[in-house]
Amino acid sequence: MTDAPAVLAAGAVCWRIVGGKVRILLVHRTQHKDISLPKGKVDPGELLPQTAVREIAEETGLSVGLGAPLGEVRYKIPSGRNKIVYYWSAEVDAHALETARFRPNDEIASLEWVSLSKARNRLTYPHDVDIVNAFSERWQEGRARTFAIIVVRHGKAVPAEAWDGPDSTRPLLLRGTAQSAIIAPSIAAYLPEKIFTSTAARCIATVAPLAALTGIKSKEIAGLSQDAFETDEATVAEVLAKRMKSKKTAVLCSHGPVIPEIIRELATLTKTPHTSDVASMAALSTGEFSVLHVSTQHPKSGFVAMETHSPEPE
Repeated sequence: MTDAPAVLAAGAVCWRIVGGKVRILLVHRTQHKDISLPKGKVDPGELLPQTAVREIAEETGLSVGLGAPLGEVRYKIPSGRNKIVYYWSAEVDAHALETARFRPNDEIASLEWVSLSKARNRLTYPHDVDIVNAFSERWQEGRARTFAIIVVRHGKAVPAEAWDGPDSTRPLLLRGTAQSAIIAPSIAAYLPEKIFTSTAARCIATVAPLAALTGIKSKEIAGLSQDAFETDEATVAEVLAKRMKSKKTAVLCSHGPVIPEIIRELATLTKTPHTSDVASMAALSTGEFSVLHVSTQHPKSGFVAMETHSPEPE
């Protein structure tokens, strides 16, 4: 037995439509001489979503955005340590295929696009088949293609009692600035198309690294601010109604007291029961973010999946 921490890894079921039928990507690994789903170990300083897209790019040459999570698998590696691999779905579009550059190498010998049934027969490990089955179930339900609302709580800011100016002008502490830089690549892994932020300085600063990384200019909305929430001038319902109508992945950066209202309203719009699991998506510490995945085809069928990520080490 070993007390060493588990090895963490991340990957995805990369999928595309060919002739009206779904195909998924398998990798033939050189050294292991097996067939698996693309995945790899977390690098220092990474969060899991960033790892997933980086590893897929390194192994397959494909630049992808993450869809909804599909679950995790756990097993022991030869050293005796536990390994946990987290998987997402990732639809591969025509541009990603056209720009992909794959060459056989010491890690991956070849790539193969196959049907779901063939994937089940080709994969070496039963736990990979379990992940494919989870994706297949989503596909059969018409809930494989999704968009996401990514709700971010601003980074750690100067405490209110230590700040002489208006609350909305409180800046981030160095820790908050570091949190913002850490989460930016993992939020970018979902390929957001819009970034919305409260007008408070601490929220604007939190999404600044993400805006710089993606090239998306953030839009400041007073109705997402804590000041608006406390004076009953919040516009959470209006903002989310527009996001649901557009069906585009978007980021909303706001405050601790406002985020529960964002989650409740989004649950209502998607007809998701207000369970304790849903409520937990709002229990964010500074710098954390929750990702609520919604079916593009059936947006009122409840959340397809939910996940939360933290910039702080576990």
